[in-house]
Amino acid sequence: MDLLPDIWRQDYWLPPGVTWRDMEQLADSERPLPQDLLIALPLALGFVALRCAFERFCAPPMARCLGVKNKVQVFAAPSPKLESFYTQQSRQPTQSEIVDLMSLCGKTQRQIETWFRLRRNQDRPCQTKKFAEAAWRFFFYFTAFIAGLACLFDRPWFWDRSECWRKYPVQPMERAHYWYYMLELGFYGSLLLRISVDVKRKDFKEQVIHHLATIFLLSFSYCANYIRIGTLVMLLHDSSDILLESAKMFNYGAGWRRTCDTLFVVFAVVFLVTRLVIFPSKIIHTTLVLSMEVFEPFVGYYFFNVLLMVLQTLHIFWAGLILRMVYKFLKGKMEKDERSDEESEVEEDEDDKGGEDSVDQGGDYHWERSKDTLNSKLSMLTNSCVLNNLTNHRASVADRMRKAQ
Repeated sequence: MDLLPDIWRQDYWLPPGVTWRDMEQLADSERPLPQDLLIALPLALGFVALRCAFERFCAPPMARCLGVKNKVQVFAAPSPKLESFYTQQSRQPTQSEIVDLMSLCGKTQRQIETWFRLRRNQDRPCQTKKFAEAAWRFFFYFTAFIAGLACLFDRPWFWDRSECWRKYPVQPMERAHYWYYMLELGFYGSLLLRISVDVKRKDFKEQVIHHLATIFLLSFSYCANYIRIGTLVMLLHDSSDILLESAKMFNYGAGWRRTCDTLFVVFAVVFLVTRLVIFPSKIIHTTLVLSMEVFEPFVGYYFFNVLLMVLQTLHIFWAGLILRMVYKFLKGKMEKDERSDEESEVEEDEDDKGGEDSVDQGGDYHWERSKDTLNSKLSMLTNSCVLNNLTNHRASVADRMRKAQ
């Protein structure tokens, strides 16, 4: 029971020489209080409800305007035994399991592999679902960025980073910045609540780490009154997220390839500049170096900077994916968003490009048709060659007989 009070020891949260009594110089409305964070949970639930309404009533008309259509899907033939194995044991059977299923169902290995591939494709989210998710995120990031820019543009620390630490931690908190914090915290809480039902991507684990690190970062920075530097971090991240989600929206539409490519190029430049240049050189440098001109290191100082380092590690990971996309784009082979349009469960044998959104849902069906067509053409070509050889041979024999006579 004594552990809970120890969490709020002032030497954990405040610089040396500063006490909680010093913070009482600020009015309650100007001082961040830990209990304020409780509003984040109802806000997260509110965002979940608002998102459901948005995806149902707003996203479909937007999808129709951009020409978003679900791809024609080839369904796996009904097979109770294979379906039972698929749902209860594994979605990707091993070679030995395939052999057992062959004897159990009386099918060939190719037929079983085809069935499981088509069945996995049935569980993949449709284009309209992915578009609705991207549209919702775009709507929030765009609104949050405009609101954040409006409440920070005329603040001194927006232009001079040393102002983030002037008289720290006894800095009054404005109501606009309070709501900016709470809405961002509620939004990331809603993403964490919905992550199990959202489109699963190749960086699913990194996304969970990102959401958790963001929530911890926002919560701690609020309680420790790191609000000035925290608002800059949120604004910096929202700037590139807007471009990412808008590029995905146009990527799902029909006839918007050039617009999507343009937005992707702009996003890549903004992401690399903001996350790999501005974030470490301005934000992390401010928290690590400039803050030491005002106070000495304490537990909160180290914890806050560790969370920023976790975010920077994720930035580097995503930057690697983006550079891969840039490489493909420059070589004329870019087909999709390397991160957000690829599912974690999509296997390489479904598509030569690694499970892209452009995967033909009936890949095996079309491959069988193509193979049959190719075989028929080869047969026709072979027969034609044989007939031509026989005709030529007969003609040469007849010619020799005429000469002999």
